[in-house]
This record gives sequence, C-alpha cells and structure tokens, in this order.
Amino acid sequence: MATFLQLNTIFISIIIEALPFVLIGVFISGLIQMFVSEQMIAKIVPKNKILAVLYGTLIGALFPACECGIIPIVRRLLKKGVPLYAAIPFMLTGPIINPIVLFSTYIAFGNSWDMVWYRGGLAFIIAFIIGLIISFQYKDTQLLEEPELQCHHDEAKKSFTQKFVGTLNHAIDEFFSVGKYLIIGAFVAASMQIFVKTSFLLELGQTKATSSLVMMGLSFVLSLCSEADAFIAASFRGTFTTSSLVAFLLFGAMVDIKNLLMMLSTFKKKFIMTLIIYIVIFVFISSMLV
Repeated sequence: MATFLQLNTIFISIIIEALPFVLIGVFISGLIQMFVSEQMIAKIVPKNKILAVLYGTLIGALFPACECGIIPIVRRLLKKGVPLYAAIPFMLTGPIINPIVLFSTYIAFGNSWDMVWYRGGLAFIIAFIIGLIISFQYKDTQLLEEPELQCHHDEAKKSFTQKFVGTLNHAIDEFFSVGKYLIIGAFVAASMQIFVKTSFLLELGQTKATSSLVMMGLSFVLSLCSEADAFIAASFRGTFTTSSLVAFLLFGAMVDIKNLLMMLSTFKKKFIMTLIIYIVIFVFISSMLV
C-alpha cells in the first residue's frame, strides 16, 4: 500500500510539473497553425543549410518549453515547411537554453555561472552538430503519416477572432493527441523511480565514464522537466563528478521517458533510434571533456 501511495505521489508530481509546459506547447502550436503561413516560414528560415541549423539551434532561447511541451511545436513547424535539420536542433536546445532553465540552473548551483555555461554551451554545440548530420542524412520530415486533426483553409482571410478561436480548438485537439503519451510516460517514469534503487546506480558509477553513463540513465528514468532538473542534479554534487552532472542536465532535457513516448507519436521509429544514438554519443563525449 505504501509503495502504491508513493508511486501515485510521484506520478501526480510529474504530471503537475509537466502539464503547464505541455499546455504552453500546444497553444504555441495552435498559434503557429493559425497565424504563421508557409510563406512566412519560407522567409524566416535561411536557405543555406548551415545557417538554417544555426537558426534552429538559437531560436530555442525564445521558447520557454520543456522537453515534452516542445514536441507539438516541432511537429507543427515541420508540417508548415521547416526543414528537419532546423527543427531538431530547436527541439534539442529549446528545453535547455531558454532563460527560465538557465536561470534555474544558476540558482540551483549556488549562483554559479560554471554549470550554466557548461549546460548552455554544450547543448548548443551538440544540437548544432546533430543538425548538420541530419541535414545530409535525411531529406524529408520523418513525421509519421497521419490525418490532420483539422483542416484549415484560407487562414489569411479569417478575422483575428476566428483565428484565435481556431488556435484554441487546435490546441485542445493537440493536447488530447499528445497528452495520453505524457500520462503513460509519467507513469513509467514514476514506476522506474520506485523500483530502480539509487544505491544500485551509485555502485555502477565508480569511474568518470561510468558515472556519466549512470547519470544519463538516471536523468532518463527520473524524467524531470528541464525547469526543475538542475535542483535534483545539484543534490548529487557530493556523490557524482561535475562531468556526470553535466551529462545528467544535458541528456534528460533532450531525451526522457515521457518525451520519448511523445516522439514515438510524432516521428518514425528508425529516425528516433538514430537521433537518440547521436544524443547519447555527443552528450557522453561532451561530459568527458568537462
């Protein structure tokens, strides 16, 4: 009974923590659908691949979305014509380099800028490199084939009120589309926290390399929103090295249980597998250089 209550508490806390940012994500997705045309996207995103990757990497600083809330935004951008190699860097850096996350990291580590620079700088480098690789590897969006939730024709001819109502309708549909994956992911993450003992992980992380791998695995299991994960990472300062804490802060914000399930509802499985392999490799290498 006690285990069930603990599982329930963790599950609800994960949902409460993630829900506001999912709502922000689906609302921004609705705004993009109704107010941003394909022509506008074509003008904003650079034609040059390298500049487009750079643009996608940096634009994440403007979106205060966590790793699960950003998935609906990325899906909508891809459907509007943003190339995959610009959307994926945005998906990777958005939950990390936005001001809210960087400020929470600064506070969590005792008003120190070191971890902020490590986290923000390495996230930028990793996302940029992965974006460049994707630009040569994939030509299409890698989105799953699915019918549109709604058909919106001649958005430009609609009044502001009609567009705003359309935004809300789209956000509601999008929320119910991705929300079920958030719930499943939160339940799995809560179960992992209950049944995977921290002491077991501590025994594995005896060297610099293994400690980074263990902390990457722990960040995946805990599935914390990027706005709060720095406070958990800071609590491990007396146990794990700085490099492994960096790995924790980078990997968990890019891939965790709940956002993996949401990606599975959006992208092709083979692409997701390839993307995760890239993230694992570059996060691990980056942590070794700290």
